[in-house]
Amino acid sequence: MNTYIGIDLGTSAAKLALVNTAGKVLATVTQKYDVSYPAPGRCEQNPADWLRAVERGVPLLLRGFDPADVAGIGTGGQMHGLVALDGNGEVIRPCILWNDGRTEAQTEWLNTAVGRQKLTEYTANIAFAGFTAPKLLWLKQHEPENFAKIRKIMLPKDYITYCLTGKFATDYSDASGTLLLDVKNRNWSPDMCRLTGIDPQILPDLYQSFDPVGRLREDYCKRWGIKAVAVCAGAADNPPAAVGTGAVTNGACNISLGTSGTVFIAQNQFSANAQNALHSFCHANGKFHLMGCILSAASCNSWWMNVLNSQNFYGEQRGLDGLLGNNPLLFAPYLSGERSPHNDVNVRGAFIGLSHTTTRQQMTLAVLEGVAFALRDCIEAARACGLEITRSTICGGGAKSGLWRKIIANVCNISVEVPAVEENTAYGAALLAMVASGAYPGVESACAAVIATSDKIEPDGALVQKYERAYRKFKMLYPALKMLN
Repeated sequence: MNTYIGIDLGTSAAKLALVNTAGKVLATVTQKYDVSYPAPGRCEQNPADWLRAVERGVPLLLRGFDPADVAGIGTGGQMHGLVALDGNGEVIRPCILWNDGRTEAQTEWLNTAVGRQKLTEYTANIAFAGFTAPKLLWLKQHEPENFAKIRKIMLPKDYITYCLTGKFATDYSDASGTLLLDVKNRNWSPDMCRLTGIDPQILPDLYQSFDPVGRLREDYCKRWGIKAVAVCAGAADNPPAAVGTGAVTNGACNISLGTSGTVFIAQNQFSANAQNALHSFCHANGKFHLMGCILSAASCNSWWMNVLNSQNFYGEQRGLDGLLGNNPLLFAPYLSGERSPHNDVNVRGAFIGLSHTTTRQQMTLAVLEGVAFALRDCIEAARACGLEITRSTICGGGAKSGLWRKIIANVCNISVEVPAVEENTAYGAALLAMVASGAYPGVESACAAVIATSDKIEPDGALVQKYERAYRKFKMLYPALKMLN
């Protein structure tokens, strides 16, 4: 029986899944690591911590299973992070993460001096503070000694692939978030390299997500008892999550409620969002997708539960359900600034409507509703492009909450479907490994064979109307908060 390892390199932990060819999850393992905040608005990690998590996790994952049955390995993980290597393949400095906000000046320069029109022409996207190219420009300006040492850069999950295979590789979906890729034509943009002064030689080789890029190194084969199996290029976190939920056909939508939140829409053909409110990226199935991203999703709830010193992480409290649509409070979930559709690293969150009669339940519900309203902003940006979104799958830690799923279904007025497998990014990475090893001819056929749904939530007409009124009020929050920056 062939098995496949999928690795999800998340912001707070690496999640590993062992999956057989029929799509059954045989085992999962989670290995946590730390996030460093060296200064306000800055967020970094040590890539060595990621590798240690994988090295600890694989033997635990294979406990009770024959390592010789492993037929392939796939990776997925957090996007945009800048991993810089020197001529010896050693990490130069901690990785600057996707949610780091230090590049405001570089982002502004790209969007104004270079211009949004040229950026869209060259890369199909404008600059966002989390993207990789602004990070390189920041490093060039503020740490020139480190910038001069760079001989290769890569994204977080690519560092794991490099350690496992010795290959400098990335896939098109992750490369899409660097602001250095010509997304439409799937090649590194010479215009962007010229404008930013970035040597194209430091960029890794490009592959489809399901392409094998190398074989597992001999030392890991001996350590883990695995054969020299193919390691595929893998994908940025949202594309394999979409694969893991079956969102691979044209127009299919997936909502992710992780640390950040995303609205992911698969597309057969390339298109760029004229308003630049959505990212236009490559998909892990060899096609394309549009994506809206909010910087704080389940992390808002985690923050609020920490404030309350509560372990009730997803708001499943008695009485909250009866408050749906009747909450006098609004919450702006901009704890780390916001990306889609506002592209503002400085805006911050707020509770609106507090009074002497405000209850803890109302505030907890407002946090969940505020994230749903922000996701609705992304869906409305997609609808403004002419896309019809009436249903979506949902994944991520926050998706475990039946209450939150119900809120999202009614705020966005869509059917919400829950996949049978919860570890979607690791699961999707394992499916990509299956395609790379030849178990399935393509990503779509793999998904059609193994993806199943465990639950479906339909919107309630009366509740939809109540949330429509609340959403109109929510839309007034960002312009007001921006004035306070």
